[in-house]
Amino acid sequence: MTPAIDVINVSKVYRRYAQKKQFATLKSAILSGSLLGDLRPEDAFQALKGVSFSVPKGCTYGVIGSNGSGKSTLLKCVAGITRPTEGDVKVDGRISALIELGAGFHPEISGRENIFINGIMLGLTKKEIQRRFDEMVDFAEMQEFIDAPVKTYSSGMYMRLGFAVAVHVDPEVLLVDEVLAVGDQSFTHKCLDKFAEFRRRNKSILLVTHSLDLVEKFCDTAHWLKKGVTQGEGDPKRMVAAYVIDVEDTEEHALAKAEAARVAAAAKTVAAAPDAAAESDPPSGSLDPESGAGPEAAATQGPKDGFKSDEGRWGTREVEITNVTITGPGGDAGHVFQSGDAIHVRMDVHARARVTDFVFGLGLFNADNVCVYGTNTSLEQFRPTEIEGAGVVTFTIDRLDLVEGTYRLDLAAHKVDGYPYDYHRLLYTFRVKSKIRDVGIYRPDHAWSFGGGIKISDQK
Repeated sequence: MTPAIDVINVSKVYRRYAQKKQFATLKSAILSGSLLGDLRPEDAFQALKGVSFSVPKGCTYGVIGSNGSGKSTLLKCVAGITRPTEGDVKVDGRISALIELGAGFHPEISGRENIFINGIMLGLTKKEIQRRFDEMVDFAEMQEFIDAPVKTYSSGMYMRLGFAVAVHVDPEVLLVDEVLAVGDQSFTHKCLDKFAEFRRRNKSILLVTHSLDLVEKFCDTAHWLKKGVTQGEGDPKRMVAAYVIDVEDTEEHALAKAEAARVAAAAKTVAAAPDAAAESDPPSGSLDPESGAGPEAAATQGPKDGFKSDEGRWGTREVEITNVTITGPGGDAGHVFQSGDAIHVRMDVHARARVTDFVFGLGLFNADNVCVYGTNTSLEQFRPTEIEGAGVVTFTIDRLDLVEGTYRLDLAAHKVDGYPYDYHRLLYTFRVKSKIRDVGIYRPDHAWSFGGGIKISDQK
């Protein structure tokens, strides 16, 4: 059977435009033979590289990948909006594309007139459009606004009308690029019902989306692109899982790099603090801005209210936190964890001399700087005896029962009265991932139960 879509070794190269060098005219560039010769590798951007796949008739085929991976370029090549630099694309049957919101609509004329213009562009006759017109308008829920100029429409109205026209031209192949994200929940369900109807009628759908749940539940096959190169093709759940792992690895690298920069910058603020600071006795580790204390004192004593301060580091370093690592269930250091994971926060510490008054503390904050939890060894009634030389402090969370989001840590070593040895403010970041889209901060262990006439299915 001939596939509905056949993409054969497709590559697409765009030229980077800059002011540093431009051709005077196309004619002069051709005559001088410099049109291609002057296009150096660094002036070119390869959006797609050797992409191949086939979409069988009646198949819903999902394309996933991060921004800039080439998904939209691929759809434009399939739609015929742009031509591949190399390779070939074959489509069997009438094609309808929802690639850009309201693409092809003229803003100065009415929705009614735009339906006829777009319908004709998509291959319908005027009589066919007249026969389907009311159905399109009803589907788009645009009865009151169909004769208003399109420029007065909201983005949601644009999307609804564009989708209604696209699906009612009765294409054999429908291309969809993330436009469902604009619609409300009710219209999204209507679109998904239309997709289901297309599948029953053996139509083919090529869907580009960031909604991984939609790909898992709706698509027959998924294709993962990264920087224009195919990373995998096959079962949607398997492809989504591989993509999520890759995204987490990317996030891990970015968080680690940002954290290293913060820690290095904070270390510089206290590197020049004199040893004499350790002999001073600042009250409760606070800094009075009117006391005349200079920046070196600020580096050792810190602000009055640590919870209201920006990220940074201060303290005398009589007891110093020399290294911090966060490890997950596998024992590997990381910055991305799943909700419910066990994690361990390890502080390597060092005391210059014997110290008998010390407390270790930890504060957990969300991205809005709301304190999720805070504790220290004094609050939990650990009595210090002494520390000298190197030591290790580990704080273990058996279950990271937090909702998805980014969280930051305060870590500190200080006296019982608050005198700061080493305070690390918001220097360490980790991200919690979850498939459950609940809200808030804390996810308590819980269960649902139903009785009486309630019937409900578990979709987990």
